[in-house]
Amino acid sequence: MFTGIIETVGTLSALTRQGDDLTLTVHAPGLDFSDVKLGDSIATNGVCLTVVSLGDHSYSADVSLETLQRTRFADAKVGMRVNLEKALLPTTRLGGHLVSGHVDGIGEVKSRSASGRAIEYWIAAPEALSRYITEKGSIAVDGISLTVNAVEGNLFRLTIVPHTAHETTIAEWKPGFKVHLEVDQIARYLERLMQGRAAETGSTLTMEKLARSGFL
Repeated sequence: MFTGIIETVGTLSALTRQGDDLTLTVHAPGLDFSDVKLGDSIATNGVCLTVVSLGDHSYSADVSLETLQRTRFADAKVGMRVNLEKALLPTTRLGGHLVSGHVDGIGEVKSRSASGRAIEYWIAAPEALSRYITEKGSIAVDGISLTVNAVEGNLFRLTIVPHTAHETTIAEWKPGFKVHLEVDQIARYLERLMQGRAAETGSTLTMEKLARSGFL
């Protein structure tokens, strides 16, 4: 589990194809490796990866075919910058929100504009994910815990303050840029729970029923 609060930005320093999957190496001099060991999880651009080897300020991780099919790592290149976060501890401050590191889909940056000192982005989510995205709710974008400030169909708006832009890869986002999306876990589990209840009672889950139950 992660919080979506990025610890540092690393760089892909090596990519080794292993048949249908690959092993990537991330150089991250800004990450504290003192408590990292083999088998630990590190969220890499929002993707939970398992450390299989450690180097000098770096780690390597295997990326399965399943992960390649669901993320941008299929098109990764050496030099790509990635947001990094080690798995949370029981004593970690939950400054963002609960993030699993399991990417739900790929979004696309549609626009970027200045809003005072902040930057506003509109991002298009896959239609299948749009129902989980709500105004003032949380979403992880490339591993970053962010607040949704507006929703229009499958589009949602983010307002990025200078500190967040400086400490992450957000400054690289331009129209057309693809990003990893992970929706709020509570929304997914709630939907599954309601579907199970609907199956037991023979009823169907609707937005009206969610509203009546106080979830919207």
